[in-house]
Amino acid sequence: MRPVSSTLRTKMQRLGLRTLRGEQAWAERAADILPGGVNSPVRAWNGVGGHPLPIASAAGAVITDGAGRDYLDLVDSWGAGIVGHAHPAVVSAVRAAASNGLSFGATTEAEVELAEEIRDRYEPAQKVRLVSTGTEATMTALRIARAATGRDVIVKFAGLYHGHSDALLVAAGSGLATSGVPDSAGVTKAVAADTMVLPYGDVDALTDAFAEHGSRIAAVITEAVPANMGVIAPPAGFHRLISDLCRNEGAVFIVDEVLSGFRAGPAGGWGLERDADIAAGREPWAPDLVTFGKVIGGGLPVAAVAGRADLMDLLAPLGAVYQAGTLSGNPVAVAAGLATMRLLDDDAYAHLTRVSTMMRRGVSAELASHGITHAVGHAGTLFSVFLGLEEAPVTFDDVSRQDALAYSDMFHSLRGSGIALPPSAYEAWFVSLAHTDEHVGKVVDAIIAWGGREAKQP
Repeated sequence: MRPVSSTLRTKMQRLGLRTLRGEQAWAERAADILPGGVNSPVRAWNGVGGHPLPIASAAGAVITDGAGRDYLDLVDSWGAGIVGHAHPAVVSAVRAAASNGLSFGATTEAEVELAEEIRDRYEPAQKVRLVSTGTEATMTALRIARAATGRDVIVKFAGLYHGHSDALLVAAGSGLATSGVPDSAGVTKAVAADTMVLPYGDVDALTDAFAEHGSRIAAVITEAVPANMGVIAPPAGFHRLISDLCRNEGAVFIVDEVLSGFRAGPAGGWGLERDADIAAGREPWAPDLVTFGKVIGGGLPVAAVAGRADLMDLLAPLGAVYQAGTLSGNPVAVAAGLATMRLLDDDAYAHLTRVSTMMRRGVSAELASHGITHAVGHAGTLFSVFLGLEEAPVTFDDVSRQDALAYSDMFHSLRGSGIALPPSAYEAWFVSLAHTDEHVGKVVDAIIAWGGREAKQP
């Protein structure tokens, strides 16, 4: 290999210095006007360190930053970009919808079509109410559940995230079945007192909570596939137990598919369990209410609450549960969601399954070859890599024992190889229809480079 000349080396060093100064200058500019320099905390790099440049554009599986550097994207708009960035069919649909008007404050045919598309793919979604964000969807689901039962208490699980409404920003209390405590400034103790936080997957804690407080419980809410503390495979039978307890005690079972819906599989995380039940000759369980987001908007803000018709009909204007939104079912956003959903056929899911399986297995094999302790959590097309753990985690306590510093090192090493990982050890890695076998190879090669260096460290 020809040695690098001193002149070229100096130019490279200056370029690197300019880039670093540019990142710092951008971070300062953003922080001067945006709290923390971001409009959503998951975009900050607090978990890995450093200052990213803004993203200027994206196409397919690649994002490009403000310095013109390309990265293979495994963030994928946090799962929303399932067909790839700027897919021609989605862009065309958005342009056509925008040319007819951006917002009417009135119902459109496309809203009904998107709701029908959801119902046709997800059997428990008998009726659908479109909203703009996942937080709106879960907040509305809780309101419906409380109205239907006349009860106040909500059960959620530690480490699972359901948006930032007050009742769901609650951390575990001192006991397994005690009232929660506020997990965010601005959430009152009174609101937190109506939320009970249990360890995820803990059958005894759940059963004891219903035995002691069943007559007070309005709803249990869980993620179909926990993916906000890394991807966790739901313990066998756990969701069925929730369904049985809710039915026996008259509570509402809410399944949050905002992230996993039409992403983990054709019918989301629930569909994975439905198919397993049918294969085993069991009657599938079903949620009473379900929430969607991300994929159903194709990268634009669309979410939904759906479920049993009798519960959904409690919403205004039919019922007394009020929910409204000027931009709910916005025609441009709905167009993106419809175009995305219609691209997700059997061949699309076969591709997503194959590529995600190749990537998680390839990454795991190379980490193992370098003696790096790790575990991989996965469900359907969703997966996460947990460094420092010998077994795939189940609870938030398990996840918290991972090696976050090693993840930060891996993150920056792969960034230098042109791979954009999620800027947190507590997130899923996402693939899209635009990811190819060649892209998988690039990720594996970057892992080899990092793993070899990491393994040599004392």
